[in-house]
Amino acid sequence: MNFLTRSAMPRRTFLHGMGATIALPYLDAMVPALGRFGSGAAASAAADKTRFIAIESVHGAAGSNAWGATKHLWSPAKAGREFELIADGALPALEPWRKYLTIVSNTDTRMAEAFEAPEIGGDHFRSSAVFLTQSHPKQTNGSDLYVGTSMDQLIARRIAGDTAIPSMQLCIENLDQAGGCYYNYACAYTDTVSWASPSEPLPMIRNPRIAFDLLFGAGTSGEDRMSRRNANKSILDWIVGEVNGLKKDLGAADRERIEKYLEDIRELERRIQAVEKRNSTGDVRAIPEAPIGVPDSFEEHVKMMFDFQVLALQSDMTRVISFKTGRDASSRAFPESGTTKGFHPASHHGGREAAILDFNMINRYHVAMLPYFLDKLKNSQEGDSNLLDKTVIMYGSPMGDPNLHNHRRCPLMFLGHGNGALEGNVHLKAPDGTPMANVFLSLMHKFGMTDMKNFGDSTGEFALSH
Repeated sequence: MNFLTRSAMPRRTFLHGMGATIALPYLDAMVPALGRFGSGAAASAAADKTRFIAIESVHGAAGSNAWGATKHLWSPAKAGREFELIADGALPALEPWRKYLTIVSNTDTRMAEAFEAPEIGGDHFRSSAVFLTQSHPKQTNGSDLYVGTSMDQLIARRIAGDTAIPSMQLCIENLDQAGGCYYNYACAYTDTVSWASPSEPLPMIRNPRIAFDLLFGAGTSGEDRMSRRNANKSILDWIVGEVNGLKKDLGAADRERIEKYLEDIRELERRIQAVEKRNSTGDVRAIPEAPIGVPDSFEEHVKMMFDFQVLALQSDMTRVISFKTGRDASSRAFPESGTTKGFHPASHHGGREAAILDFNMINRYHVAMLPYFLDKLKNSQEGDSNLLDKTVIMYGSPMGDPNLHNHRRCPLMFLGHGNGALEGNVHLKAPDGTPMANVFLSLMHKFGMTDMKNFGDSTGEFALSH
């Protein structure tokens, strides 16, 4: 490869060996030398792909309760750039990241409300289906599902390009129930946030091992993968020759980038192996129904999934990811948050101030997972910038006050700049009655989807700048 002329390494460069397929991150060698010092517009565009990640947090927030809103547990008191993230609220962990933070408050997801009497009480079992579709699900526990095409899938169709995986869907809790759940709603409505069409829910991956094998093609069959694991082999063992050959043609910065990237792959693989070993001992598990590759620790599981997402974006295997961090009506406890109450019981706080603050502890604990992810993205160099500057991370809930099962004042925020789509360091407060769908429509316009005139129950655009 001659990197001193207009020839360059293709952006789609893979290392292969014994069933393992590892896509490379963006390297300087992928831009022709003359392009770097000349116009190089086409080459530079290869490093400027915008990514989108949607993270659903179920059950709303303590700050969406009428009393919690007066205490600014989620939404700051002031709109604009001079907002304060109070220490007792849910968002103080994001203070160091406010440059990348856009809070959008006071929007509603009314499509998650009950439209008819038989739907009353079923909010937990239709809300997730509404989050990214902003459409009202048909009440059924059969196969005649119908809601809407989700935002992540619409964005994927626009920006996926030649990525090997147009979009990825990940989750933390058990989402494999078939048939009907409760209130005559199919479990599919609760089990995913991503819909390829109004009647086509997309399955989500819970097991880090399955996600890892999907991304790196670790073995051409289940037998290959099991053989490699039994031999205690890493996927990197199969590509040593290709790596050494590649490094000879790279500059010092690219060699360092490749080494760090492969180290990160190996580290994640080691952690997956450690979890599988720990969960195969026969000892009693905190989550007995979970596959052996799923950590019992919520924090460990979330961080592994964040690491996986960073690798997926670095390799440009995908540009769109949805991540469901919980399941509605789950009673999982998060003792690290400061309360031992189960998630669902804590969310039904009865409007009592002390109980609302207990639920806020869980909200704060969940948000505190995000800086780990943000740091990884910011330290992922790509061309002259980094992945956090090139990504839009949307974090929100289709529910407001879970005690009332309402869908007003729903939590919503964005992190990252998305190649200029978002300015950051701002709190934008919507007028009363603004559909969350208005925000989504405006964001899709930022992704170049200006042909879209409406989405869900949108009534117009929502300005995403101050």
